[in-house]
Amino acid sequence: MQKTFTYPKFEYVTPPELAGAGAAPGHYPVVVVGAGPVGLATAIDLAQQGQPVLLLDDDDTVSIGSRGVCYAKRTLEVLDRIGCDNRFVDKGVSWDAGRTFFGEGEVFSFNLRPQAGHLRPGMINLQQYYLEEFLIQRSDELPALQKRFKNKVTAVTPGADRVTLQVDTPDGPYTLTTDWLVVADGARSPIRTLLGLDIEGQVFKDRFLIADVVMKADFPAERWFWFDPPFHPNQSVLLHKQADNVWRIDFQLGWDADPVEEKKPENVIPRIRAMLGDDREFELEWVSVYTFQCRRMNRFAHGRVLFVGDAAHQVSPFGARGANSGIQDADNLGWKLKLVMTGQAPATLLDTYHHERAFAADENLLNSTRSTDFITPKSATSKLFRNAVLQLAGRYPFARALVNSGRLSVPTWLVDSPLNTPDGDDGAHAFAGQMIPGAPLADAPVRTAAGAQGWLLHQLGNGFHLLYAAPDASALDDGTVRALTSMATGDGDTARVVITPIVIAATGQAPAGLTTLHDPAGTVAERCDLRPGSAYLIRPDQHVAARWRSLDVAKVQTALARATGHTLAAQTERGAASALAA
Repeated sequence: MQKTFTYPKFEYVTPPELAGAGAAPGHYPVVVVGAGPVGLATAIDLAQQGQPVLLLDDDDTVSIGSRGVCYAKRTLEVLDRIGCDNRFVDKGVSWDAGRTFFGEGEVFSFNLRPQAGHLRPGMINLQQYYLEEFLIQRSDELPALQKRFKNKVTAVTPGADRVTLQVDTPDGPYTLTTDWLVVADGARSPIRTLLGLDIEGQVFKDRFLIADVVMKADFPAERWFWFDPPFHPNQSVLLHKQADNVWRIDFQLGWDADPVEEKKPENVIPRIRAMLGDDREFELEWVSVYTFQCRRMNRFAHGRVLFVGDAAHQVSPFGARGANSGIQDADNLGWKLKLVMTGQAPATLLDTYHHERAFAADENLLNSTRSTDFITPKSATSKLFRNAVLQLAGRYPFARALVNSGRLSVPTWLVDSPLNTPDGDDGAHAFAGQMIPGAPLADAPVRTAAGAQGWLLHQLGNGFHLLYAAPDASALDDGTVRALTSMATGDGDTARVVITPIVIAATGQAPAGLTTLHDPAGTVAERCDLRPGSAYLIRPDQHVAARWRSLDVAKVQTALARATGHTLAAQTERGAASALAA
């Protein structure tokens, strides 16, 4: 098989706990287990915010094979926020369009980015080994992040104030302790097993063959999905372009297929030739057979042990919801854990990590299960319905909405989060558009006061921000300037959490101490329905926390207390006191 990627080997270094006789167990503020995309993203997020992180992995290289392939626009925005610049998009294959075929005819197509004015594409395709390699490169830039390869966790003992780990290495075992343990050790999660924690859901009885094929082809960079194609009758096939002229092909095999036999080149190559034709030259790079499942843990947070990514939830690959949802777990957890670690938020804020990301997992599981049921119908009646939908979709628009070859990953709107401040009931203060509390903020082109072109989301993240709308930033009245400045200096009652105010204006520059962004095309104003005097409070993960038609510092501070978990903690304390009194 041809190889287009040289797998790096990361150096094993003897841990200091084993450096000399009688070395004491080390203690670390946070330990992340698992150096896949989700573990790396979590560790990077915390380390770039100045929190010391120890990352443990039982291997010494990146993942073997392409594995996760599709990374959605929101994931790319998260990678931007944690400092990974353009390397993913530059190396990956950007695409927005997908086409679905039934037999030999096209029945459905879609475009993921019909709206202009966004920096990132709807999707990129990039082999997982590149994703991990680039994340490793980013992690190397962070002094607060220490990595240990060939360090396998063999025992976990949770405690009230710390977690104790036993770790095995080529030099023997050692012990360490941590204030917080983040578990990102994958779908089989040895740590989840060690702790005896359940994961529940459905395992689908079907098998799929993945073949990474190196070939030069002039096919467009689109997602192509076939139901019942002539080259693979009664089954489905998926085609994606990746970097380095590698094409990902997924063949549905059926539950009775022998996974060992199906991976043999003499069985894989005829399937590909039937699809591509005898004249197309290609070479195999990687082959795998997989089954899939839709499951999740009952809780993602267990005291000081926090589960992220596939360790917490698993979905079928249709819709690219696995790695994308895992990286969004990291996006949600990082800022909350940082505030708890620094004493700026109560530990109960981490309960909202489970609340919000379990909600997202349930949304992904529902979509993934529906996609899987459509792609792999479990009865003759289901297949008859599916094929009827596909036949109608070629002629009638109403049927196209029913075609489901994988509802592709989109960010979860955290509309029922306890951290949101709801809009007021006054209809005069209502907002139009989609940027409701809980929504991920939409990107938009902006210009700095110095005239540099940029993007809104690049100005936000890793802290709370207040967007304040003004026609002319230089014409702000003294009272508004004092109000905005008070947030920038951390005045108020909310545990020293600072809000960074940004004035969104058509012209002018705000006074010193305030950041000005110009909205030259009015895109921010349109997407957020920002009228003069309106304000938005944005969380560190770029979700909307609250919004108002006029600036009121007291209301902003109340919303900040809610968004950082202080309101929830106070409610819990009052409830406990009432229970004791009763």
